[in-house]
Amino acid sequence: MDKDLVIDVSQTEIAIALLENHRLIEYNKEPVVRRGYCVGDVYLGKVKKLLPSLNAAFVDIGDDKDAFVHYLDLGLNFLAFDRFVRNLNENTDAASLYRDTKIDEILEKEGKIERFLSPGQPVIVQVVKEPISTKGSRLTAEISIAGRNIVLLPFADKVSISQKITSKDEKKRLERLVYSILPKNYGVIVRTAAEGKKAAVLDAELKSLINKWEDSWKKFTSNKSVQQLFAENSHTTTILRDLLNDSFSNIYVNDENVFREVDDYVSLIAPDKEKIVHLYKGNEPIFDHFDVSRQIKGSFGRIVSIKQGAYLVIEHTEALHVIDVNSGIRAKQKEQEENSYEVNINAADEIARQLRLRDMGGIVIVDFIDMDSNEHRVGLYKHMCELMSADRAKHTVLPLTKFGLMQITRQRVRPATEIDTEEVCPTCHGTGKVRPSVLFDETLEHQLAYYVKERHQDNFILKVNPICAAYLTKGIGSIRRKWVRKYKCAISVEADNDYALLQSAWFDKNGEPLDE
Repeated sequence: MDKDLVIDVSQTEIAIALLENHRLIEYNKEPVVRRGYCVGDVYLGKVKKLLPSLNAAFVDIGDDKDAFVHYLDLGLNFLAFDRFVRNLNENTDAASLYRDTKIDEILEKEGKIERFLSPGQPVIVQVVKEPISTKGSRLTAEISIAGRNIVLLPFADKVSISQKITSKDEKKRLERLVYSILPKNYGVIVRTAAEGKKAAVLDAELKSLINKWEDSWKKFTSNKSVQQLFAENSHTTTILRDLLNDSFSNIYVNDENVFREVDDYVSLIAPDKEKIVHLYKGNEPIFDHFDVSRQIKGSFGRIVSIKQGAYLVIEHTEALHVIDVNSGIRAKQKEQEENSYEVNINAADEIARQLRLRDMGGIVIVDFIDMDSNEHRVGLYKHMCELMSADRAKHTVLPLTKFGLMQITRQRVRPATEIDTEEVCPTCHGTGKVRPSVLFDETLEHQLAYYVKERHQDNFILKVNPICAAYLTKGIGSIRRKWVRKYKCAISVEADNDYALLQSAWFDKNGEPLDE
């Protein structure tokens, strides 16, 4: 399966489209000037208010809405982080303080948050969920800094190996290797991508992650006010970090600065894939060239077409997302049960794509077409589970209920992507009302009179809907001929199927539009 990443850089935002076999699978946008609070960003926050009944606290990280941290999100080694923050100042050797901070005392599972936090207390936190609707960011005090091959864990003392690495010998090799290069008071999670990697690659990445963490100490040695310590990578490099593998075919970028950033990052994390990064220099917009614009228009509306007339209706509420499967005008050449099963299978393919494309999280309820066969119901469930296995977000898929409903929960870390694909009606201009059709030719004549008398034009091209074109040119004594004789000018009426019924436009003899 080919995977292409297409990056469209404009003055205000960077849009990123992931294509699998030229089909849009993921779509993300980020402002050129980063705003908001992004997943992975690390802050020095200040405890604002304790909530003993919830065993949680509100933390000020500089956002309009206070962020939220639960006691269980403080992490086992929170006491070490807390001692480090309290003792670090301008006169302290930060590196020595970090090495000498003991991490033998861990937080108890059933503790109370008021024993460890108090209003006004500075605390290092990391964003795990962006603000969604009326809720502020969700935080953790268990800091992790992700790289391509490893995840660095400050104030930890163990090495964990990804369960997706199945070879016992490889697990032992990686564990010995990482322990041999790991400084004191650091832990590591070895990711699946590290399988087969040499010591030099892992050592270089480990040093870069440690530098990122230790460079942040300078920001709060003298000033322990609320501030960002460091940010997660840009969305572009984050996608590359998590997705780049042997199946990645090409990365296309239309901006030279971002091209260099991506090229440098790819050469760092996967030197053998450096040649797949290309600077796009075509004349047409990059998203048009790769057919992304059309796919966006067809994929983000309330109604999404599937195959042979079937379609999905997608609704969003505060609590959940609802997807209704409709057979539409599909020709029922098979018996009803077989027809329903085939529509549902096709719908499942599109639903799995839509969940990733829109980054829909929380609870998703899918109303499939009813099926009587238990074999078909089980087959649909297994098919959906297989499709969802490619989704990087944590998720759970439940079997169909007796009412034909499938419940899916999917990790929600940011608001779902919503794009308004509707356009203002060119005829009514969004008012829902049009001019009286009987006055259409009168309106056109007023415009013609203006161009002839005020603009001194005498040769015109008039583009209208085919129905109106027939109305204006029908018969020997057509309306067009009357205008030609009356205003002593040449008029060519052209029918255009793209024009709405009462839409029209005037052009000069060279085809240049005339301003009304």
